[in-house]
Amino acid sequence: MKFANSLSQVKKRKRRDRRFKAYSYSAIALAGAFLVFFFYNIISNGWTAFQQAELKVEVTYSEEAMEMGNWALSEEMSYLVSRGYTRLIPVRMEEDKTLLGTSRQEWVLADSEVDQFLKGKPNRLSKAEKTLITEMKSHGQARLAFNTGFFGNGDSKLPEMAGIWSAAVGSMYVLIITFLFSFPIGVMTAIYLEEFAPNNKFMPIIEVNINNLAAIPSILFGLLGLAIFINFFGVPRSSALAGGLTLSLMTLPIIIISTRAAIRAVPSSVREGALALGATPWQTVLTNILPLSLPGILTGTIIGLAQAIGETAPLLIVGMMAYIPDAPGDFTSAATVLPAQIYTWSSDSLRAFTERTSAGIIVLLAVMLSMNGLAIYLRNKRETKW
Repeated sequence: MKFANSLSQVKKRKRRDRRFKAYSYSAIALAGAFLVFFFYNIISNGWTAFQQAELKVEVTYSEEAMEMGNWALSEEMSYLVSRGYTRLIPVRMEEDKTLLGTSRQEWVLADSEVDQFLKGKPNRLSKAEKTLITEMKSHGQARLAFNTGFFGNGDSKLPEMAGIWSAAVGSMYVLIITFLFSFPIGVMTAIYLEEFAPNNKFMPIIEVNINNLAAIPSILFGLLGLAIFINFFGVPRSSALAGGLTLSLMTLPIIIISTRAAIRAVPSSVREGALALGATPWQTVLTNILPLSLPGILTGTIIGLAQAIGETAPLLIVGMMAYIPDAPGDFTSAATVLPAQIYTWSSDSLRAFTERTSAGIIVLLAVMLSMNGLAIYLRNKRETKW
């Protein structure tokens, strides 16, 4: 009887084990399905933004075109060519006086509705305009070319002119400021807490607060940055300096925690050996502990910066949601970042901004995945096995 009961219990445990494995595999499969759907949706909507419609039209550089650029085109073409291009015609004539009085065929930027039509997406073109574009395409006068403007232009109210350049430069500036302020302060704080801080009743309080700072909502760091850096220190609002300092507050706890973990992973025998050879505690840290823990420190830093580059809420509070058509010239100029640019495009009513929103997400994901990949590489390549 006891043997039968034991056998029954073993069978029950095995059934529970199989059910647990089935639940685990189902959860992984569901998460994978959502991930695949996410990437499919983003890529299918965004890859078309890397192409832009162009039309080959007759451009006449006349006195009238010097005053109003759309007069350089025929009446039917002026409605199909981007207004951004026609506005640049007088500027081009000012820069190159030899254009005046000439007429030539050129590939020019098409309006966003023409672009959507050539991509097979919903548009507001009339039947006659669709017929004309179809005819031009059949004669090789309408095409989809690589959209260099998406990477080289700043923001614009015209979808066909809008690009990520100004947001990318702003993100780079913000990331530089974040690194310069959070990395040295975070590493030095971790070294002190791990190697030199006295073991008293205040240390547990400090450690709990550092861990709590790493977990609080990011928008609270935005409020803190607004109060300290903008209202108190007078840092220019909407600048990369304000955004970088705010994000450095958010990144600081992550760097401190990861650095302490990397330092703690170094065996105590390394410290004891250095001290036994006559090294001072600071010499031990600088020549032995810090070099050995550097891969772990860099890994945590890169992950913290990757998280910072994808943040929007703190930057919303410090004003980095402004319309910025040109790249910032320095750290104190008005700037925006990629997440804020993506949010701005997603809230626009024009259909053509939808694909640019997805394309911006693709670029941002590529940057974040590259940074995480670099962190994994450094960890695996440089990590010392004890």
